[in-house]
Amino acid sequence: MRYIPSLRNDVALFAVSGLAIIPLAGWMGKATDHLAARFGPGMGGLLNATFGNAAELIIAMVALSRGLTGIVKASITGSILGNTLLVLGVSVLVGGWRRPQQRFNATAIRVSATTLLLATVALIVPTVFHVAAQNRSTGWTPEAEQHLSLAIGVVLIVAYAALLLFSLKTHAQLFGAKSEGTSESWSRTKSLVVLGIATALAALMSEFLVGTVEAAREQLGLTEVFVGVVIVATIGNAAEHSTAVLAAVRDKMDLALGIAIGSSIQVALFIAPVLMFASYLFGAPMDFEFTLPEIVAVAAAVLVVVQICGDGESNWLEGALLLAVYAVLAVLFFFLPAR
Repeated sequence: MRYIPSLRNDVALFAVSGLAIIPLAGWMGKATDHLAARFGPGMGGLLNATFGNAAELIIAMVALSRGLTGIVKASITGSILGNTLLVLGVSVLVGGWRRPQQRFNATAIRVSATTLLLATVALIVPTVFHVAAQNRSTGWTPEAEQHLSLAIGVVLIVAYAALLLFSLKTHAQLFGAKSEGTSESWSRTKSLVVLGIATALAALMSEFLVGTVEAAREQLGLTEVFVGVVIVATIGNAAEHSTAVLAAVRDKMDLALGIAIGSSIQVALFIAPVLMFASYLFGAPMDFEFTLPEIVAVAAAVLVVVQICGDGESNWLEGALLLAVYAVLAVLFFFLPAR
């Protein structure tokens, strides 16, 4: 959507469109939950996995169409950081505030956390390759780096398919607590209509958001990495944030951790390669070469989550520490100079 710059304030439109996406993402998630209940646990799990990050995917696709690959790449790492530190931190803090401790299925969560760790390794490799190879006189070309990212993207998609088979078929009993249920069951038609309308409106708001992001960023004095890692990633995952926190308040930590860690896995194994493949359709190929602060931050966040999830229980202090780590990283990206 095109607009006349003189007729609007970029910062205000950026803020309003970003806030508008949050409830729309909530309606998309609610419609998907009702639709999933109609199709049964197997197909329902696949629908939740596919549409779990739909709002973020829409925003990223619009950004790719505008050539903003830097913001898209930053939103990928920002989504992983936001889910593993911010969402999980708030959930553990709020859920454990009035309880000595909260328990969860350590086996299932450990599988998810290990999967996320391995996916993070795959995203780190292209950056390591870039740093190690670009200073050598032979052996490095931009084409080689792009081919490396494409190969890793294929591996990630295959790994995602294997994870779906594991969680929905062969070991479905480990991931039984996926939803909280609904007091009112929507019909299939209503669910599809709500999902379609919410998706269309989210796409429209994403046009406004992405169309103003560069001007708003410059007016606010923010870097591209900070906008992608903190602002855009938070907007794209807002609906899942609230769902995870409410689950933790109700002492359903399996669901809360499943949402936070599962969303990060979807981003790393599915959303990231899909965006990279889609970037070729827009004529601006994207690779998996991130900044060093981004990959260090993601690696640290995932390692902290693996450590916390290992014993099958949590308390409010662990949530506060997760939030402290997120705050430190957010400050880092705020002061990090633009490339």
